[in-house]
Amino acid sequence: QVQLVESGGGLVQPGGSLRLSCAASGRLFSVYVLGWYRQAPGKERELVALITRDDRTTYADSVKGRFTISRTIGMNTVSLQMDSLEPEDTAVYYCHADSPPLGTNPSWGRGTQVIVSS
Repeated sequence: QVQLVESGGGLVQPGGSLRLSCAASGRLFSVYVLGWYRQAPGKERELVALITRDDRTTYADSVKGRFTISRTIGMNTVSLQMDSLEPEDTAVYYCHADSPPLGTNPSWGRGTQVIVSS
């Protein structure tokens, strides 16, 4: 089992930047992918970005070119640099970790709120 704790959320004006971080602990040797999902009010949780142990990245089309995901070598921290934020980015952002076989028992953080508003 992997424990995840997010930090870095808050209120930012449109066009601004925020950096989210997630501290991971537990069975890190088994983790293959770390990432971020988000859930806006009244909407389903959606993928934002993923990064694998071999540094392959995946981004939602809506954040490509604006968000950058990174991780530490030991897979104990995953960060999300968010630039050019838009009101549509307002959501609760959840940290995610998964180990093979993928999708069978992922770990989730409790979430951190991001509000983009003037």
